[in-house]
Amino acid sequence: MTMKQNMRGIMIAAVKSGSGKTTVTCALLEALKQRGCRPASFKCGPDYIDPMFHKTVIDVPSCNLDSFFCGEELLREIYSQRMADNGIGVVEGVMGLFDGLGGVREEGSAYHVASILQLPILLVVDAHGMGRSILPLLAGFLKYDRENRIKGVILNRTSRNFCERIAPVIEAELSLPVFGFLPNKSELKLESRHLGLKLPEEVKDIKKQICASAHTLEECVAVDRIIEMSDLAGSIPCSDDSLSKYVSPVLSQSPIRIGIALDEAFCFYYEENLNLLKKLGAKLIPFSPLHDHVLPEQLDGLLLGGGYPELHAKRLEENVPMRSSIRQAIQTGMPSVAECGGFLYLHAALQNEKGETYEMCNVLPGKCFYAGKLVRFGYIELAEKKPVFLSKGSVIKGHEFHYYDSETNGLDCTARKPASGVSFDCIHQGQCHFWGFPHLYYPSSPDFAVHFLEEARRFSRRKE
Repeated sequence: MTMKQNMRGIMIAAVKSGSGKTTVTCALLEALKQRGCRPASFKCGPDYIDPMFHKTVIDVPSCNLDSFFCGEELLREIYSQRMADNGIGVVEGVMGLFDGLGGVREEGSAYHVASILQLPILLVVDAHGMGRSILPLLAGFLKYDRENRIKGVILNRTSRNFCERIAPVIEAELSLPVFGFLPNKSELKLESRHLGLKLPEEVKDIKKQICASAHTLEECVAVDRIIEMSDLAGSIPCSDDSLSKYVSPVLSQSPIRIGIALDEAFCFYYEENLNLLKKLGAKLIPFSPLHDHVLPEQLDGLLLGGGYPELHAKRLEENVPMRSSIRQAIQTGMPSVAECGGFLYLHAALQNEKGETYEMCNVLPGKCFYAGKLVRFGYIELAEKKPVFLSKGSVIKGHEFHYYDSETNGLDCTARKPASGVSFDCIHQGQCHFWGFPHLYYPSSPDFAVHFLEEARRFSRRKE
């Protein structure tokens, strides 16, 4: 059954990366929360870290909205389900507004998502060091906006004096409302590293910093007008739960206990992946490879997500009982999925960018090492050479972004980059394990999650 829903929402987008989208989004979420507006937060694209900042603000997990991963129907379904009990949807864009697959296609861009969800766009421009040149920049974006979605602009890293002088010019010449500005203050800038923003827990006084940003936003930006702008969101068709058909009798019995690595070293998980596993019958049991000494009892499967194990390699090495517990569990046949950081952890050793080598779980031979450059970056479509986790002829979509490489990347799957067509071998795969660098998006091929949990159910029965 399909029906149309009208939900208040906005897209916070920018002309390029580093313009201040996350700062504006977090400040706005906090301001809306303080006003009692019940905001729901979303992040365009495959990013893990920005949603963590959203969650820090509103204490609710933030969903990724990725039109390459999902397609239009599932994207609308994810958005509408999350919006059911919330007042205003705040969607943070990815990179520049029109930057999609390979930097050249619209698919996967913030604009594509805004188009699918019928959202008005609030554009963030880093105006530091700019004067009247802002006008042709904005004029170009407005001309390229074929659906007339850009409804306002915030000038970031500039002064009140300049904003008051340039705003009337922008509004007179371009008919584009200027909602305000944010000053060039260090406390309003979130710190980054080569893999992106630092994690929220790494930023000193992060909640205090976000509250200060919200206070500044209220002083310098017309938040009331942003709320009014959210009413411009159009109605979208929404289908019933398309993933419910994957729930089988095998999976709908007693909960399947899946241990999920969750701490400072392992924290990159798509919320939609976890929701799908739960919907299929999984009970997720968190554990910490850093702080716990053994795996939780009575596990049926193991999920080792991405993160920053290289920043915690010494502590991971020192936790010998946990490494032994994981190795023993996998050797006894416990089904397991390991992605990126979790894949690094399964190696015999990890060598960091200083050349220091630390022992890891020794499930896989060889070592992983800092390559000194970005090894893989971008979207992929992953096909198995021998169908096991996926149905024959199907692919699962994912994303890679890592500066580390492995002596044993695996040969069981072929990854293809959708924009360029370049392909390469990767993944260690068997009947009950799937390990490699790609971060996978399970809803793009739910068979993957179904197979993993069915193997976990079989493993559980063998223990009885």
